[in-house]
Amino acid sequence: MAKKIIIVESPAKAKTIKEILKGEYEVVSSKGHVRDLPEREFGVDLRDFEPEFRIIEGKEKIVEEIKEKAKGKEVYLASDMDREGEAIAWHLAFILNVLDKKNRIVFSEITPQTIRSAVQSPRFIDMKKVYAQHARRILDRIVGYKISPLLWKLLRTSSSAGRVQSAALKLVCEREVQRHRFVPKKFWKVQGYIDSVRFYLTHIDGKRIDMQQVDEALARQIQQEVRKLKLVQKKSRLVERKPPLPFITSTLQQEAANKFGFSVSRTMQLAQMLYEGVETSEGHRAFITYMRTDSTRVSDYARDQAEKFIKDHFGERYVGEFRSEQKKPNVQDAHEAIRPVDVEMTPQKAQKLLDKDLYKLYKLIWERFIASQMAAALYEETIYSFESGRYGFEAKLERRIFDGFEAVLKKELEQIQPLNGEIFNVTKWDIQQDATKPPARYTESSMVRALEARGIGRPSTYATIISTLLERKYVVKRSKELVPTVLGFVVNHYMEQRFPKIVDLDFTARMEEALDAIERGEKDHKQVLSEFYKEFSTQLTKAEKEWLSIDVGTNVDCECGEKFTLKIGRFGLYLSCASCGKTSSVDLSSPAVMDEGVLYFTEQEETKTYVCPSCGEPLKRYNGRYGAYYHCQKCGRNYRDFARGTCPKCGSAVEKKLSKNRKYFFKCTSDACDYISWFEPSNESCPECGEKLHYRRFRSSEKLYCERCKKSFEKPKEETNG
Repeated sequence: MAKKIIIVESPAKAKTIKEILKGEYEVVSSKGHVRDLPEREFGVDLRDFEPEFRIIEGKEKIVEEIKEKAKGKEVYLASDMDREGEAIAWHLAFILNVLDKKNRIVFSEITPQTIRSAVQSPRFIDMKKVYAQHARRILDRIVGYKISPLLWKLLRTSSSAGRVQSAALKLVCEREVQRHRFVPKKFWKVQGYIDSVRFYLTHIDGKRIDMQQVDEALARQIQQEVRKLKLVQKKSRLVERKPPLPFITSTLQQEAANKFGFSVSRTMQLAQMLYEGVETSEGHRAFITYMRTDSTRVSDYARDQAEKFIKDHFGERYVGEFRSEQKKPNVQDAHEAIRPVDVEMTPQKAQKLLDKDLYKLYKLIWERFIASQMAAALYEETIYSFESGRYGFEAKLERRIFDGFEAVLKKELEQIQPLNGEIFNVTKWDIQQDATKPPARYTESSMVRALEARGIGRPSTYATIISTLLERKYVVKRSKELVPTVLGFVVNHYMEQRFPKIVDLDFTARMEEALDAIERGEKDHKQVLSEFYKEFSTQLTKAEKEWLSIDVGTNVDCECGEKFTLKIGRFGLYLSCASCGKTSSVDLSSPAVMDEGVLYFTEQEETKTYVCPSCGEPLKRYNGRYGAYYHCQKCGRNYRDFARGTCPKCGSAVEKKLSKNRKYFFKCTSDACDYISWFEPSNESCPECGEKLHYRRFRSSEKLYCERCKKSFEKPKEETNG
């Protein structure tokens, strides 16, 4: 029996370490946190901000097993390196009564060298990190437990408020208002071709112009007048393109979202598995270093390993110079960048050991790290300046001289021959109307970038912030965009009216800085909590006494022809018509924007048009007691919604209905047909048996399914892209 025990959070991490240490130590998992604030009680004494921690419900058996296994053994606490991990170690040390011992070990990668080195140099638990985590937990408990009941009382729905999530929601809502107010400005793009070389209009009468100044008349005039171009200047220069820095948490989340469409939470889930270790045909092994980091720093060992690999596989010339990003004020720099634990585990080797998504993410991390240690790519950039009468044009060509890091991060180059001569014929014109674009909605990727830039949250919290907004239906996803809903705007409106400091972006960033200062030992955590609560309690008292009325117009039509108004009643939000007195329920998860006292349902204009299956008249969409529905003004029939496909039996329209158990089913609208199904019909047929296919969801993706063959098929590309 081993006389020493290592306690980690994750079973996967425990298994990886067991395989490395081969019985030298007993390794057990706490399966995450074992103690926390009580679930159904506030759990914080607001007089001295002392938390009341308890064993988490369901974790009693795990705690008892750890106690039993740790009896008479030397204990090492090896939870993750961040504040959360330090707090887990503190809770375990408290339970095992070993707070006064050097028993904390950390490692950024799970390899034999780092683990044995960590065990040989244990340290005391870093109480500054623990206090910083306690402060964050108590802050979030105060905001969540004090504001959430007010929201529930107001809206009569399972709403919640969070210190950081409320600031993030404000960002999304502000962007939607900017888009709503945006007025596009039309202009014309003037570009043409000399064979395959594209050139652009840049000057008129020797003055550089903005393309937005070009109207159709000018564009067409240029197209008619300019047939030949005279080369007046040719400038060439060498351009060095530096390799990207290795991944940190935020850049990994952004790149995985952009390249693979992974959600932020999915990226972190996969990265956690790669760090802790996965079962492979070669045993249980880890692939990357710790994945929660804000530093691009790389250890000397890793740099040397990468340099050797680059020399062996690409040559001496491809080895890059050492470079690191200048440390930003809010960067903790506790851990090095995300990288492979062994550069010799190439993507080609890893592909045989990992499943599809794990391989994709590992390949992304491996290539980025190797590229970051390589030499810059070198390009020859040539700018051609042309004239024709009063008009000036430019074309830019690039020719790669040395690929450098692009030997790993492949870049497709368009092969265009350089221009030789003085006079050139315009091969063709490409004159297009365009318009200025509104600011883009946030995606998960750009949301992470915005949170990071504003200092809201930290690498370990980005995934939770976004997933909370989605789970609470404050935002919904449309394609990749995060679109605020009715509920999101109402909650944001409430928070701005009653708790302006909580949603103030600068205040939220300053609180993050205060937590960092606690971790550095520069601030007392209870003092920070006291200062926060002093102002917060004043706002809370006022909010508890004053009911917030919402009485805003909407763009939703009532049957009488007037517009509904959004109000708050005893049972939450509802729509009311001041003209005829009719009331209606409101779908709180509908995409919307609230601007200057009016709530606009942003998808109303995009709603599909249907005709009544009974009489053929166009249907109009309304909101009723049980949500949106379609109404025929001629025959009076109502329909909840329609399937994407027609009836497999008779070809009629199929209505989407709701059962007594609140489960959707599909029924043919023809009175003469008895078709009914739990699955939505499509218009596609099975390529093997000819049977009509149904839509079925498999994990996170929707496919077409044949009931007869029991086989699934991918949806048509045009439908997938739509």
